[in-house]
Amino acid sequence: MQHATYDVIVIGAGPVGENVADRVVRGGLTAAVVERELVGGECSYWACMPTKALLRSGAALRAARRLPGAREAVTGDLDAAAVLRRRDSFASNWSDDGQVAWLDSAGITLFRGQGRISSDRVVEVTGADGSTVTLTARHAVVVATGSSALLPDVTGLREAAPWTSREAAAAGKVPGRLAVIGGGVVAAEMATAYAGLGAMVTVLARDGVLPQAEPFAGERVTQALRDAGVAVLVGAEAASVHRDGDGTVRVTLTDGGQVDADEVLVAIGRRPNTDDIGLDTIGLEAGGWLTVDDTLRVAKSDGWLYAAGDVNRRVLLTHQGKYQARAVGDVIVARAKGEAVDDGRWGRHVATADERAVPQVVFTDPEVASVGLTAAAAEAAGLRIRVVDYDLGAVAGSALHADGYQGQARMVVDEDRQVIVGVTLVGPDVAELLHAATIAVVGEVPLDRLWHAVPAYPTVSEVWLRLLEAYSR
Repeated sequence: MQHATYDVIVIGAGPVGENVADRVVRGGLTAAVVERELVGGECSYWACMPTKALLRSGAALRAARRLPGAREAVTGDLDAAAVLRRRDSFASNWSDDGQVAWLDSAGITLFRGQGRISSDRVVEVTGADGSTVTLTARHAVVVATGSSALLPDVTGLREAAPWTSREAAAAGKVPGRLAVIGGGVVAAEMATAYAGLGAMVTVLARDGVLPQAEPFAGERVTQALRDAGVAVLVGAEAASVHRDGDGTVRVTLTDGGQVDADEVLVAIGRRPNTDDIGLDTIGLEAGGWLTVDDTLRVAKSDGWLYAAGDVNRRVLLTHQGKYQARAVGDVIVARAKGEAVDDGRWGRHVATADERAVPQVVFTDPEVASVGLTAAAAEAAGLRIRVVDYDLGAVAGSALHADGYQGQARMVVDEDRQVIVGVTLVGPDVAELLHAATIAVVGEVPLDRLWHAVPAYPTVSEVWLRLLEAYSR
């Protein structure tokens, strides 16, 4: 058995684990990462990159069809095979050679295999060939193992070989019929993508589409999906699933109805990848989410164990996990060197934005871009708020952007502090408006100062002026 010692050991080499290790090395410490699958993780191969590649071609085609002159140049539908080839390229054809080369260039050591915590600061790595390596951390172990799709206890579902987000993102062909169980972000995006690629899609949205977003966002996306030929069954719930001998998947609903498809995608949530990493050896629950303090240290670990990314359940988004990774890497370095820890609100060593300033884009048609709190969440937090809505289609820049532009903007204002605590934008290409909203929320910019942030004319960003005007009435 081999033995090695590093300052920090990171279990999981996805974007979060990579960034933790990078910050640690930049801070002058040594780091090793342990990965059982592909270096680069879910986002690179089965989530962010391939899914957005699947969606982008359809979005570009719809944009062209909304503009006279460009519309006439469009002579056909999407070339599904070409879209899948482009998707493959963005997933690096499921090869992590480039990511491994980056680790090496950054001075980070990679150990391939299943990493398991065996005792305080000790991780045992079992390779595919059964060989083992024992790694000891001088300062910290970081769990960055992410999450995987949750499968509900529906009769026959597992036996029917359902798709999860992984299979949907990496599919080699477009099914003729696709049933989607769920109505959240993955369900809405994959319904959009596969409908655009020519599949007949049925969405079983028990709680509606995008139920965590502002209600108008889910309503607009639902209508757009239906306009695209998607059958959206709000309130529908699967009671059982069976795959016939000819491959047909039959989904029986709780109301007795039935949906037949060639594939069924389950997109109802996520579970932590903590089943087999040795948590039980240190008194924690195997398979459970990891509870962390403000500096992302795991409770009951005597300060040496950290958790970053999905696995701590704070925010299940890649960009937010990478944000946490910066804080984790830097605070480990600070503590190792005996430096002061900046753990106050918005401090360098905490992930304050996780609380009330999380940006997210849903790449449906229309796009949904949001940051901070919804109106309902702000009220639940006890804030005295005012909600301001504005028709995005009434902005001059929107009319130029696309004929018949339809969309809506909402800002949620904390009346006591006179700052924006939430923004939701729905419409074509609103993703590119989001960072301005994020800066306003994170910076807690007073409304009277925002009047001096003059949007260029004619752009869709002029909606900021219109929101402020609507607020002042």
